[in-house]
Amino acid sequence: MIVRRRAVPAVLAAAALLLTAGCSSGGQGPPGTGGGATSRGPAAGGAPSAGAGESAPPAKGSVKVLRTVADGLRTPWGLAPLPGGGLLVSSRNDGTITRIDEKTGRKTELGTVSGVSPGGEGGLLGIALSPDYASDHMIYAYFTSASDNRIVRMLYDEHKPAGEQLGAPDTVFKGIPKGVIHNGGRIAFGPDGMLYAGTGESGARGLAQDKKSLGGKILRLTPEGDPAPGNPFPDSPVYSYGHRNVQGLAWDGRQRLFASEFGQDTWDELNAIKPGGDYGWPDAEGKTSDARFQNPVAQWHTDDASPSGIAYVKGVIWMAGLKGQRLWRIPLKGTEASAAPQAFLTGTYGRLRTVVAAGGDKAWLVTSNTDGRGRPKTGDDRVLEVEVR
Repeated sequence: MIVRRRAVPAVLAAAALLLTAGCSSGGQGPPGTGGGATSRGPAAGGAPSAGAGESAPPAKGSVKVLRTVADGLRTPWGLAPLPGGGLLVSSRNDGTITRIDEKTGRKTELGTVSGVSPGGEGGLLGIALSPDYASDHMIYAYFTSASDNRIVRMLYDEHKPAGEQLGAPDTVFKGIPKGVIHNGGRIAFGPDGMLYAGTGESGARGLAQDKKSLGGKILRLTPEGDPAPGNPFPDSPVYSYGHRNVQGLAWDGRQRLFASEFGQDTWDELNAIKPGGDYGWPDAEGKTSDARFQNPVAQWHTDDASPSGIAYVKGVIWMAGLKGQRLWRIPLKGTEASAAPQAFLTGTYGRLRTVVAAGGDKAWLVTSNTDGRGRPKTGDDRVLEVEVR
């Protein structure tokens, strides 16, 4: 269900400018519509032009944990770096957002997001900053309510006392199916200034192929929650479909969108997202010869991955694994894997939920051992600063 809000002129003007200039091929439309995600083909194949003229990063890389930024976190899920310094982290079960000083590790609770109804895999999930955060100080959040999954935005006033710094949630978009499992939850603003959301099919497999349903999709919205201009289906927020549970979104240096996806019990996936593309679930899991469906860039057995967040750093997608308890490195050439994926930190920090680029060769990494499926110890969930190459 779309909740229409009065447009904010500055936001829409910026979004329109980005939309015009955003495509790597010089055409108009969302990222990836010109020279973007490859058409279907094996993970090692695809459209020849997908990586034409592009260089690939080294086949092998490295990961070095520089330090623990903060520990003692409870069910951390989303992370959003603030432009002036500081990291915002959401707590799935507590429904709170906490600011972490990345230099000292000091934690300050902003407040509780009202309306969050945690249960199973649902609760307060992804967070993102407004494209105009410098002027509007708005935080967007995806959460499970008593009736659905929805996206809200809240004013953050850091001058108020701790615990009282979040304004009342303004619902931007609602009606995303909820369930005990498969609530999706990752949100991010793309290079076009539009809001993207990964959703799950809530355990009702058929929703993924129903283009009228919001479940099992990647959605593309304006900051006010309307279907974004240039979407593949008229007057619809649906950007791609046939997904089981999308919890990772990231763009490469040419503004092409990638997404991670949980498989059932055979194959997890990293996909290059084509506007209007069908990614197969529940009719296909992993690579398929069926021409109706887009094939993944790479796939993993579910014991080795169960992917959540992803980040793009210098030609590489980094993918956090929950059940796999490892950080995967997937080097790219265009929208294809240029070498076999490589695993790091296997079992060292337990379940890994979120990875976010931190500039240069660095990334922020969030663990997820207190989510009911890990084996928590005192202070077991933490934010790490890592060097990735």
